[in-house]
Amino acid sequence: MNDNAIPMLEEITAPSSVDAADAKDFLAVVELNNAVCLLESGVPDLASTPQEMLARWQDETDLVQRYFVAREGGLIVGAGVFEYATAEPTSTNLDILLLPEQWGRGIEDALLELAERETRALGRRVLQAWTLHRPGKEAELLTPATGWGAVPETPHARALLAHGFTFEQVERNSAFDLQAPMDAIEAAYDAALAAAGPDYRVVAWTVPTPPEWRDGYAWALSRMSTDAPSGALEVDEETWDAERIVRRDARFAAGGQTVSVVGVEHVPSGTIAAFNELVIGADPTEATHQYCTLVLKEHRGHRLGMLVKCANLLRWREVAPQSPRVTTFNAEENRPMLDINEALGFVPVSYAGAWQRKLD
Repeated sequence: MNDNAIPMLEEITAPSSVDAADAKDFLAVVELNNAVCLLESGVPDLASTPQEMLARWQDETDLVQRYFVAREGGLIVGAGVFEYATAEPTSTNLDILLLPEQWGRGIEDALLELAERETRALGRRVLQAWTLHRPGKEAELLTPATGWGAVPETPHARALLAHGFTFEQVERNSAFDLQAPMDAIEAAYDAALAAAGPDYRVVAWTVPTPPEWRDGYAWALSRMSTDAPSGALEVDEETWDAERIVRRDARFAAGGQTVSVVGVEHVPSGTIAAFNELVIGADPTEATHQYCTLVLKEHRGHRLGMLVKCANLLRWREVAPQSPRVTTFNAEENRPMLDINEALGFVPVSYAGAWQRKLD
């Protein structure tokens, strides 16, 4: 640590809009968030707009977010976003936002200590965090508890290690060229549709979710917490219903985002057996984000993962024809999903690390 005094942490409140007179601090945190994401990952696609971040912050029904900033000379020099789900009682999460010159001054220590206090005050026992990483040299790599993948050691990672966190999992960030010919995607779609057979039917919508699909979609989204690989991370089984779907859709709309959902209905049961989400912000020329993709465990082995991915990529050419690429994260141990991505032409561009500390 250098000789500079550690700036005190201050909690800020959500403005009423991005144009409000009291939005200055929030906008500074958005700018800092985007700069940190770019510097740590090396790719420009992980930025969020003020509208997107504010929509998530203002609605605390399902996820509570608290913003803490460190100031120096009137300027925000660091920030942390502490968050927790309201229906799931085990864990909290802390995002630390610091530029390279601010690491090692003690701001990260103050944020981690604050997050621990707040986690304990909530009666929770697990604090989690994520780090972003560029591809790195082998000599500098950290290997997670899963044994799958590795990431370069960074100041962020070192701070978490120093505070007793365990490096649990690596996720790969892959990108797909949306402007390339789609012949291979069309062929893969046809093959997957034939393999799925008559018991499975492709359905699709653009958010807001039609009423007839809300219950099934809610059940499928809840299974992300139990069926997606998470290593030793403590993940609560999430509680979803039609009302939570409506709230989520409203946050997307408030953030200026367009969302395409492709699902596969298991016709005999009426269950949504698999689904894929593609999301873009208000700028139609920006990168697309693939959010959730899942095949329910009991429906695996029918090529439904390939089916929903291909169907949504083909649909997306009509929804957002100017978007240059899709970016997505998958656990490194999730070989079935990575095999699909690689076969379709997704290539690795950056990585994320999942970290966890169990409180005594």
